[in-house]
Parts: sequence; C-alpha cells; structure tokens
Amino acid sequence: MLTKIRSFFKFEERETNFRKESLGGLVTFLAMSYILVVNPGIASGRFDGIAGGIPYGGVFFATAVGAFLATFLMAFLANLPIALAPGMGVNAFFIGTIVGVHGYTWQEALALSFVGGLLFLIISLSGLRRTLVDAIPNSLKSAIGAGIGFFIALVGLRLTGLFSIEPVIVGGEYVGSFSLKLGSFADPTVLLACFSIVVIIVVHNLKHKISRFSFIISILATAALGLILHYAGVSNMPNLGEFDYSPLAEIKDVAFVGFFEGLKTAFTSQGFLTALVLIYALLFVDIFDTTGTLVAVSRAAGLEDEEGNIPKIDQAMTVDAVGTLISSTLGTPEITSYVESATGVEAGARTGFSNIIVGLLFLVSIALFPIFNVFTHSAVTVGALLLVGVLMAQQLKDINWQDLTEAIPAFVTIAFMVITGSIADGIAFGFITYTIVKITRGEAKKVHPIIYGSAILFMLYLAAMAVMI
Repeated sequence: MLTKIRSFFKFEERETNFRKESLGGLVTFLAMSYILVVNPGIASGRFDGIAGGIPYGGVFFATAVGAFLATFLMAFLANLPIALAPGMGVNAFFIGTIVGVHGYTWQEALALSFVGGLLFLIISLSGLRRTLVDAIPNSLKSAIGAGIGFFIALVGLRLTGLFSIEPVIVGGEYVGSFSLKLGSFADPTVLLACFSIVVIIVVHNLKHKISRFSFIISILATAALGLILHYAGVSNMPNLGEFDYSPLAEIKDVAFVGFFEGLKTAFTSQGFLTALVLIYALLFVDIFDTTGTLVAVSRAAGLEDEEGNIPKIDQAMTVDAVGTLISSTLGTPEITSYVESATGVEAGARTGFSNIIVGLLFLVSIALFPIFNVFTHSAVTVGALLLVGVLMAQQLKDINWQDLTEAIPAFVTIAFMVITGSIADGIAFGFITYTIVKITRGEAKKVHPIIYGSAILFMLYLAAMAVMI
C-alpha cells in the first residue's frame, strides 16, 4: 500500500518521503488556518459591519469542507503541494462590494460566483485562459492585486476603530463629504488591535523559521490577551461565548439552497449589466490570483522542467475552477490556490500527498468550532488582514512607474478601488484609463481587443450605475 502511494505521488522522482510531506502539510495548514477565522467573519458581514451576510456557522462549515474537497482534488488530479481555500480579496469583494455596495443578497452573490467559476472552468478547459491572461498588461494585473491588498488592510483597520470614516457636518448639516479620523488610543479595542499588529510584524520579521507562523501566532496571542482582559472586566474584548455546535446547523440553509435561490434573481435584481460586470471582475481576480500562486509555489518547489513548464498546470487550473463551483454551492466565497503553500514547500513538501494532510486538518477543525467565537473579534485578526495587505501590495514593484502609460492606469486602479470601496469599480476605472492613455499616446495597436471590449463594458456599467443613482 505504502509503495503504491509513493509511486502515485512520485516520491522518488521528487526526492521526498512521508515525513517531509506530512511536515509540509502541517506547516501549510498552520500558515493558512487563519482563513477559518477570517473568511467566516468577512462573509458573514461581522468584520465589515454589513448586514445580510451568510450565516456564520454555515460559512464556517462551508469553509472547512470546501477547503478539504478542493485540496484533495489538487492532490489527486495535479499532484502539486498547493492547498486551496476561500480566497482573501475575493471574500472582501463578495461581501464588501457585491452585497455591501451593490445590494445583492448573499444568495445572489453565490449565484454570480458560481457563474464566474463556470466560465473559469470553460476557459481552463478550452485554452482561452492563456489568451485572457496574456491580454491584460502586467501593470494592471499587479495593480489589481496590490489594490485588493490595500482594500483588505483598510477594512481591518477601520473595523477595529484605528481610524473611522465620518460625515463632514457644517452648521449642523451634512455637506456631502466624509473625512478620515484617527481612533482613540484610550479605547481598549484600539490598543488590542495595535498589539495584534505589533506581534505579527515582529514575528514575521524574525530571522527564524517561526516567522512562517506569524499569522497564527498573532491571532492566538491577541485572542489570549483579549480573553484575559475580558475576564478582568474590560469591555468589548474577545470572549469564548457558549460551547455550542448548533450554529453549524445553518449549513442546511446555506449549502445548495442559497445558491439555487440566488440563481432566480441574480441577473434581474440589480440589472443584467451590473451582474455581468461583477462576474467579469470575479473572473479576473480568480484567474490572476490562481496563475500567480501556481507559478510561484511550483517554482519554489523546483517542479519546473528545463523549459520552465510546470507539470499538470492545466489540471491545477481546472481544479481551482472546480473549487469555485464547490464553494458557491456549499455557501462560501470563491475557493482559490493559496500562496501560503510555499511555507509547506520550504518544510519539504513536493507532492500532492502533503495536500491530504492539509485537507484532513481542515476537516478536523470543524470539531473545534465552539472555540472559534473568540476569533471573530476584529482586533484579533487585524494583524493578519494588515499583513495580507502588505504581501499583496508587494506587486507594486512589478509596475513600471517610469512609463506613465503603465503607471497612470495602475495608480487609478488602486486609488479608485480604495476610494470607492469597490474592487469592481477600481478595475473598471483602471481598464478605461489604460485604453484612453494608450490611444492618446498613439499606441492603440498595442491594446488587445479584449481590453477594448472590457473598457466598453465597464463604461456601460458606470453609465448604468449613474442612471440608477
């Protein structure tokens, strides 16, 4: 039996063994396990303060089971040490933009996500994926990733009270604008948030292997301090709540039911064009994120051949697309490949066997659900959200800031993503600006037809939004 496993996962060819793969799987799980806290918090609307999110218990169950299923598929179909789970950025887009800004129900948002996943699957199977990826200039790809990073970090900072967005009042009347205001450092929640941020910054920058666990260490340390303060009588601190598994039963109202309910009205409630643009944005985010992660982790594992090709990359892309279909039907935002898998690679993982360990640990985590209530406090996870933003913002270095035809659209993409609080709007303004700049500079032929089509679609979308407002 063990011999068959070694042969199937190509242990000898990739110079690995059960110990390395098991350790790598454990490390990968610990590095990405924060998603069990952050995704339910965001998707339920608790972290964003948005009403109408997916029921917390249901999305927790969907997160764990979805990660288990998708990670197992990657193990057996692609044999790559790359785990999957609901993606950061996508979940913020899901609840913050689709539900919070555009007014869709979470059921309708799941339906839009499913359609996006279906298109991603078709693109992956047909070979159109490379055409679409190649059509988008690197500056815009990097700007989208970096912009989402800023978006995530700002959400975390705002919810802890480190800063607030307040209406400007003149003479007792609202004048139609808002101002940013620094939070009060006399507020215990703000101080606990600062502790979370300091811990993750310090641990992540230690010259030791423990730095790879900075996410989970920050979350656990902040939760522990918060509990101590709570039982010492400090208000608005994290608490364990009741030892209760009953919220997990909410999965019966989420899985399959929510998705099918959403399909009935997803394309009519806010208009067909708006739905189309949001699906388009979901597709972009998923494709770019997946492609970058697969390449980065596979390179780290030394799996490229002499020509730089990654084994079974098409199967891996297909698994990622199927993961989105799984997540949508279970009741959680899009599942995607996780760059945190690189930590497992550093620990020795080279094959899909490490994914089996990761998947099983996600499944076992369901048994720990009652204690996760303490992690829903915004201050506990703000450090993780901030560091995710920093890591995603590193893509800024890939933008050619010396070439203004590349720099201006990139800056506009990031700025409008943050200012409008909408990832889709940021992408829309970025594509439109890129097209205008290139035409103005006499470089119209350098713009891919897909970009022209996207720019036209986004302009129609903005026009439709203006009419609706």
